[in-house]
Amino acid sequence: MTLTEQVQKDMVDAMRKKEERRLSTLRMMKTALHNKEIEKRAKLDEKEELQIFTTMIKQRKDSIEQFERGNRPELAKIETEEIAIIEAYMPKAVGEEEIVAAVLATVAEMGSPTMKDMGAVMKAAKARFGDARVDGKLLSEAVKKELAGK
Repeated sequence: MTLTEQVQKDMVDAMRKKEERRLSTLRMMKTALHNKEIEKRAKLDEKEELQIFTTMIKQRKDSIEQFERGNRPELAKIETEEIAIIEAYMPKAVGEEEIVAAVLATVAEMGSPTMKDMGAVMKAAKARFGDARVDGKLLSEAVKKELAGK
């Protein structure tokens, strides 16, 4: 079952259970998938579906940041709930400890890279995780922290 089919199935389930937040989030997910399919003029593969969900999560994290700055915790809470629903369809994300460990190992292998080599270090560290979902912001911060200490 593709992610698109799973979202559709879960939408029906959410309608039956009258779960408003979940239903609205699933509808947004389905719409985003459908729009991308129309744009591409072909069915989406799983990697493309996951990329759409990743983008949706990133947008919501940015919104949370804005809402918190604007002193709107009730709107930030809604976005947080939406992120949790979307993440249920994503593969498990790599944790911060694993990212830091990969960065340390990559820096050790590369010898003594400088801040100029940040892109190469990030690329090599990200490659260690294969297809696993890695938060780019956490990876970037870990690389900066490690290279600044040199």
